[in-house]
Amino acid sequence: MLNLIRVFIKVVDVGSFSKAGVVLNMAPSSVARNIDTLEKELQITLFKRSTRQLVLTDEGGQFLEGAAKLVAEADTLVASLRQANDEPEGMLRVSVFESFGRLYLCPILPEFLQKYPKVKIEIELENRMVDLFDEGVDIAIRIGRPEDSGLKARVLTTNHTRLCASDEYLRRQGMPLKPSDLEQHNCLVLNQNRQVVHWYFKKGSQSKKIAVNGNLSSKGGSPLLEAVTRGTGITLLSNWMVAPSIREGKLVVCLPEWQSSLHLSTSGDVYAVYKGSKYPKPVIRAFIDFLAEKQKTRDLIMNRNQDQA
Repeated sequence: MLNLIRVFIKVVDVGSFSKAGVVLNMAPSSVARNIDTLEKELQITLFKRSTRQLVLTDEGGQFLEGAAKLVAEADTLVASLRQANDEPEGMLRVSVFESFGRLYLCPILPEFLQKYPKVKIEIELENRMVDLFDEGVDIAIRIGRPEDSGLKARVLTTNHTRLCASDEYLRRQGMPLKPSDLEQHNCLVLNQNRQVVHWYFKKGSQSKKIAVNGNLSSKGGSPLLEAVTRGTGITLLSNWMVAPSIREGKLVVCLPEWQSSLHLSTSGDVYAVYKGSKYPKPVIRAFIDFLAEKQKTRDLIMNRNQDQA
């Protein structure tokens, strides 16, 4: 039936059986027979025919909407199957928030490009929410599952947070013993476009919401990480950001008995987000699979190091 549908779409595009025949290299009578056969299979009339023009019936117009989508998905599926065993190739545009991109994505890009030499990557490190459709982005790395139903998402890692400061800062200002102590500390915060920033803490049945402030805020975590390791203040950042500095002794975990979060409900997972095609381009699939495998390995190493600490 797909071939019949293709003939139908072409007739609609050009407006007549004869013009469709020229494009499809078919006799007009053959085009007409294809349409007749399609109408019999569907048991509807697609065109109002006259000697001067073809006009879609209401049923024909309704069928056209779904037919174009059906053919497009079929073509994409066939192309995907044909390339499934081929080497991924082509341009891949990636947007990733700065801290995750700098610390985790950029170091593994050479390995991916060596594995898939026919791929070209254009990467943007930016702490803003890009529109994948309007800006032509193939993959965006984000914290939190997207609300846009036209996007698909695959979780890369859980985004737990840890409250940290340097030994130098804690010697000067003292170790916080309870969440409310943070009101007296210089808290380095992620700028969430709010006048008042809150950090959230939970231990057993206890929940605390603490208003925090300090002399440094940033849309990305890198400036905060640099400042906290130099003794500027105390901060709450993702575990994947601070874990190396904790292992190296540059940072000390504060209030470890409390579960901390930047948000009331959850600290949010890190997702690879892409446009909601049923059959994404092989290069998109390959890149997301590569990221997920690398992140899985990192999480295993990080968890093992924490158990040994």
